[in-house]
Amino acid sequence: MPHLIVHGGSPLSGRIVPSANKNAVLPILCATLLSRHPVRLVGIPEITDVRKILDIFRQLGSQVQVDYPAGTLELHHRDTRFDPDTHHLPEEMRSSIMLVPGLLARFGAARIENDVQGCTLGVREIDPHVEVMERFGASVERRREALVMRTADGGLKANAHWLDYASVTTTENFVLCAATARGTSTLMNAASEPHVQEFCQFMALLGAQIEGIGTSRLTVHGVAELGRPEGVEFRFAEDFHEAVTFMALGAITGGEIVVKNSAPEQFPLIDRTFAKFGVQVFHEGGWSRAVADGPLRVKTPFTQNILPKVEAAPWPYLPVDLLPIFVALGVRAEGSMMYWNKVYEGAMGWTAELGKFGAHAFQSDPHRIITFGGKPLVAAEVESPYIIRVAIALLMVACSIPGRSVIRNATPVRRAHPRFAENITALGAKVEWVEGD
Repeated sequence: MPHLIVHGGSPLSGRIVPSANKNAVLPILCATLLSRHPVRLVGIPEITDVRKILDIFRQLGSQVQVDYPAGTLELHHRDTRFDPDTHHLPEEMRSSIMLVPGLLARFGAARIENDVQGCTLGVREIDPHVEVMERFGASVERRREALVMRTADGGLKANAHWLDYASVTTTENFVLCAATARGTSTLMNAASEPHVQEFCQFMALLGAQIEGIGTSRLTVHGVAELGRPEGVEFRFAEDFHEAVTFMALGAITGGEIVVKNSAPEQFPLIDRTFAKFGVQVFHEGGWSRAVADGPLRVKTPFTQNILPKVEAAPWPYLPVDLLPIFVALGVRAEGSMMYWNKVYEGAMGWTAELGKFGAHAFQSDPHRIITFGGKPLVAAEVESPYIIRVAIALLMVACSIPGRSVIRNATPVRRAHPRFAENITALGAKVEWVEGD
């Protein structure tokens, strides 16, 4: 795997436009399978997961024309074909599970590889997805290497469902199934993250009839066909994860990075979380910036003898994907902070890598860690787990420390952020990719 070499200690400043949100791009790509008509996407990022899905489309006979420098993608699934006995979906990409509804709707058959996975965040079960498919009338056959699903004559049938927890991917799979199912479907405890809303807006552009976008209750009236003969065009929004990451990079290095942000209404809780570390966020004229007035310092609670904390859970909580970014701030900030990941039990086990920088971070249980910030830090060589935002958090810490650091196995960054090293280099960072041993 490739590594990132970081020569830290320089303030990062400047202006930057974030790329599209991977967590919106991938389900939208999967949704295009539901239409036999042309689709044009603007702002498509050049990331590894996008390349893998487009490779699958080509293998299935779809027309794919992509111009990454221009950020445009033309798709046409008119001649697409699928055979569950010969076509395999990529195992190493969690989002491939969202190709299943389109395949079921178009071809009456689909498959899920047994080892489908994404970031190493702990056990990520496929049972909620299988349950959704079954509720829409699909039968499931377990094979040694995969689950094969098929629909009976007449295709998918509408249903009402209540999720065990507000899962983003399961919500999107439900909407994908319901969009062309016969009748009206209702989902309770639906996820409502900004990228889920963006995905639903794309589905509505295709002609899906969805009520309740942005809430925990979605109602979908099935239609016979999606898309338009003349085609549709959709433009991706900026990734709020990337916006927060760039702002935090400015704050942790003592600089100021101004980030394009067309949806500041999504940021009140994020802004207050920054404030817990002595960082103030400003939103002005479609741009956002985070400013630290002096050294980072954990804000003392009014309630005595309690540990301040950052809690992350499904939206509208602070997004769990952003928790490592604030852990990086906590390592540099004077004072102690607890971080609570209420979703994944395998996402917090990287405190030993922070210790290599000289940081004091303690994992109290699979869901919580505590940082005791303000310690003298030194450049170091650290190993990133296969978690996108953890690799970036380690890079953030390295950028704030004078000297040469190495982030080994940093390839997860490329799953979400195109040209990340080049972008932060333009902001004053000294980083480079090197091939690993």
